[in-house]
Amino acid sequence: MASVLRSKHIVVGVCGGIAAFKAVALVSQLQKAGALVDVVMTEHASAFVSALSFSSLSHRPVYDDLWEPTGQAAARHIALAREADLLAIVPATANTIAKLAHGLADNMLGAVALATTAPLLVAPAMEQGMYRHPATQANLALLRERGAIIVEPEVGVLASGEVGAGRLPEPETLMQAIQQALGRSGPLAGRRVVVTAGGTQEPIDPVRFIGNRSSGLMGYALAEEARDRGASVVLISGPVSLGAPYGVEVVRVQTALEMRAAVLEALGLNAGRVAADALVMAAAVADYRVDHPAAEKMKKEPGSGGIALTLVRNPDILGDVAGALRLVEEREPGALRRLVRVGFAAETTNLEAYARAKLASKGLDLLVANDVSRADSGFGTATNKVWLLHRDGRVEDLAVLPKAEVAGVIWDRVQRLLGE
Repeated sequence: MASVLRSKHIVVGVCGGIAAFKAVALVSQLQKAGALVDVVMTEHASAFVSALSFSSLSHRPVYDDLWEPTGQAAARHIALAREADLLAIVPATANTIAKLAHGLADNMLGAVALATTAPLLVAPAMEQGMYRHPATQANLALLRERGAIIVEPEVGVLASGEVGAGRLPEPETLMQAIQQALGRSGPLAGRRVVVTAGGTQEPIDPVRFIGNRSSGLMGYALAEEARDRGASVVLISGPVSLGAPYGVEVVRVQTALEMRAAVLEALGLNAGRVAADALVMAAAVADYRVDHPAAEKMKKEPGSGGIALTLVRNPDILGDVAGALRLVEEREPGALRRLVRVGFAAETTNLEAYARAKLASKGLDLLVANDVSRADSGFGTATNKVWLLHRDGRVEDLAVLPKAEVAGVIWDRVQRLLGE
């Protein structure tokens, strides 16, 4: 889980809706990720889930009554408001959204929301008619204007049995939204980065292709980590089975030629400028493609011993990026925005020699080399064993780490390069 959550104080507001049960799983995941979680329930939330469920998972009291006779809640709502790093209201009903928009504080949650200066994240969940109603949309627009982060509901089966917009996203998506919200002022805030992920598929005919075993896990981990550090992220992804990371612009491609075009476009190089601060090429791009893919499915001919395919080299995307940068610099000397370039080398033999050659030939700032012949590293594994080769000749030998942690180390190095 992303380190952005560790030791953060998250106040989770739970409203009276059927989707409140998802807030229980969310609180559990936040607590496991190292966050300190306080839960504030509206008066009707307990009709759907008990306070005991939340306190058992958060190991902290649950607050639901602003008007209890001791007067302690009145003081506690101020303390919660001041201590919070984020107020996340999950689920947010139309009634609570209206109260937030108009500054009403007639319950514990409203009082905390009005008193806090922490970022506000609102995850609406309700029937589609209520969600689409002009009043609800106007209230959400007002909250956005004030800086609130709105996690849009999904289209799905609602409590009524109808299918429409209004379904609360799953806890995993809500976790990513919270991570992004906490990272908005992170070390990559204001930066735009481009990450490539997955393998490419080069068609043989309409049903067959040449590809590789890349799962995309490393590239997706890099995209999520950059997002959690405040960056605006473009993820250019080959075909993978992974869901799109929340808050990341995903560009889907299939072939190496499509990936090349998408990279040049995302970097702004097609328009003769540099529109990003970093490019991390984690994708496993096919070196070759079929010269002339068949227009129809190729059939096995009776008695035939096989088929012959003519392969041609695919473009060198990093090389083309370097060439485009040189052209821009020649036209406007000194006008180039700094673009940190990171490449990956997946090898099975002579790892360091091949990696050094690639680092030099591509003009990279950093090269991440991994031995994909190892059982604990490479395609489809949860961990990676990598070496970081720097342009000044330094080599870092990292321990076997989860891919999310490898992504953190890579962005640490990119941040240093951006600061030079």
